[in-house]
Amino acid sequence: MAQIFVVHPENPQSRLLRQAGELLAEGGLVAVPTDSSYAVVARLDDKAAADSLRRLRGLDDRHHLTLLCRDLAEISHFARVDNAQYRLLKMATPGPWTFILEATREVPRRVSHPSRKTIGIRVPDHRVALALIEAAGSPLISTTLIPRDEELPLNDAQDIFSRYEHELAAVVDGGPCPFEATTVIDLTGPAPQVVRRGRGDPATLGLA
Repeated sequence: MAQIFVVHPENPQSRLLRQAGELLAEGGLVAVPTDSSYAVVARLDDKAAADSLRRLRGLDDRHHLTLLCRDLAEISHFARVDNAQYRLLKMATPGPWTFILEATREVPRRVSHPSRKTIGIRVPDHRVALALIEAAGSPLISTTLIPRDEELPLNDAQDIFSRYEHELAAVVDGGPCPFEATTVIDLTGPAPQVVRRGRGDPATLGLA
């Protein structure tokens, strides 16, 4: 059965997040609030956990998982970023954006897109999510917590717990968060392409 950790949204208790990080290290999945909606996360280096994450959401291996990073410097370790891309990322991070980038060799093949070798990467603007990444000691693979056969993400920690208490290792309850997905921008082509409009306004980045 999942554990539930109730944390302060602005000053999350490090002791509780360390416990959640330990559950991730043991191969568990953890639900955590972000600046868009709740996400389910796993360690990047854990193949079994990544498979469990896909099963929970009903995703195949062609669906982009997202790598949650602590900062811009960490992004450049896991994705190939040229000067123009770097300037755009610098404007947008942290924030409610997911960027599709070419993955480096630091990203396991099972996590990147099987044919394009790309990965979704973002830096969330949420203290709880960032603190959990810090507690885990490395970026986390994630996906928005949308139940199978539904279209909207979950935004209530108690609801998440009741639905997934036997599939998650923990739910980090940081209170409700914005009820809208990230804006997804593909940076692998000749020009940035908005793939999905969400909470982030492309106009603020100079994109139509």
